[in-house]
Amino acid sequence: MARIDASTLDLSEKVVAINRVAKTVKGGRVMKFSALVVVGDGNGIVGFGMGKSSEVPDAIRKGIEDAKKNLTKISLKGSTIPHEVIGKFGAGSVLMKPAPEGTGVIAGGAVRAVVEMAGIKDIRTKCLRSNNPCNVVRATMNGLTSLRSAEQVAATRGRSVAEIYG
Repeated sequence: MARIDASTLDLSEKVVAINRVAKTVKGGRVMKFSALVVVGDGNGIVGFGMGKSSEVPDAIRKGIEDAKKNLTKISLKGSTIPHEVIGKFGAGSVLMKPAPEGTGVIAGGAVRAVVEMAGIKDIRTKCLRSNNPCNVVRATMNGLTSLRSAEQVAATRGRSVAEIYG
């Protein structure tokens, strides 16, 4: 898959989680902060990244830089997703269902951040099993990248869209 150039896009970012982490060394504990950040253009391109630093703003900045390196394009159908999908990563799994226009985003914190940055306006989601923000974001991204539109399926099968729908 071709890499998406972040410098040509108008990206907005959202901090999903900030966590204080500690490393025990001979002199005591060293405290740092890790930040999970999601970036997107609101038009089907979204990415996430982790940053860690001794200061919160530096951790967020590093997370944004990492997220811009990991942008992916997802398939949309109007203001929702083309079909139902379950994204899985580690112990986390996220069920995502398309919703009719006007439903809005029905999602929890970590999933909501990814879905809104991707530009999805109508969707129903349910976080299954783990609710660890990092695993939930990865599971959501996994599910969204596995979405395929009717045009993509038709091209893969060598048929027309009308034949696919029957």
